[in-house]
Amino acid sequence: MIGSPVSGASLAADLPPLGVIAGTGFYALDDLLEAHDIELRTSYGSASATIGRLHGRRTIFVSRHGSDHRVPPHRINARAIIQALSEAGVRQILAVNVVGGIGHQAGELVVVDDFLDFTRQRPLTFFDGDSTSAGVVHADMGEPYDASLRSALIEAAGQLGIAVVPHGIYACFEGPRFETRAEIRMAQAAGATVVGMTGVPEVVLAVERGIAYASICLVANPAAGLGTVPITIEDVNAVVAQGAAQVTAILGRAAADLARRG
Repeated sequence: MIGSPVSGASLAADLPPLGVIAGTGFYALDDLLEAHDIELRTSYGSASATIGRLHGRRTIFVSRHGSDHRVPPHRINARAIIQALSEAGVRQILAVNVVGGIGHQAGELVVVDDFLDFTRQRPLTFFDGDSTSAGVVHADMGEPYDASLRSALIEAAGQLGIAVVPHGIYACFEGPRFETRAEIRMAQAAGATVVGMTGVPEVVLAVERGIAYASICLVANPAAGLGTVPITIEDVNAVVAQGAAQVTAILGRAAADLARRG
């Protein structure tokens, strides 16, 4: 017997929820329908989130710094965020990071495929020997950013006629201060192409929980010491305001494509 046709919306509704995590300048997801705020409690703490539907698929949006941008990068509870999304059934995360550029100009978009970790005092793993019975676990980080999700972001940008750089290495520093010129030279020598304060351990924790993860980075400024003037948060916010529409358009198109793929 031939079954009745199933609509794309029905397929999307049956998928596990999509996770979207964003930072500076991205405090809401305007295309999220039936949206409501919720506090997701985990053994690692709570994560504030907005739940709704994006192209028919249940989607959970988290603003890393909070809706009022009060949480500095080194105090973001990344374990609570990723654990909350994992417990909610999320198997895919699309992330947005606002970064400094090494060889990239303000306004450029980069879909990164690797990272360097220069953080110092954050909880970096779920496998710390205290909060899990798994014992010693060494998670593989050979491909931390999921290839299929990266492709979805790159293809979405192409469909929209928006230029993106399809490869990049994200160097994560502790913050909240900006980096020194010597630190940027070190990162550059190691191959970094963008610099930020929030991408790690977020991607690591997602991999540890078996969640596919990809990030699109908006370059807000030349990395510290590479520009002609000091970096200010006002300048960063101005670039983010200009580039936000492109980033959210790419997210929306990628989410729609992922929903259709099932």
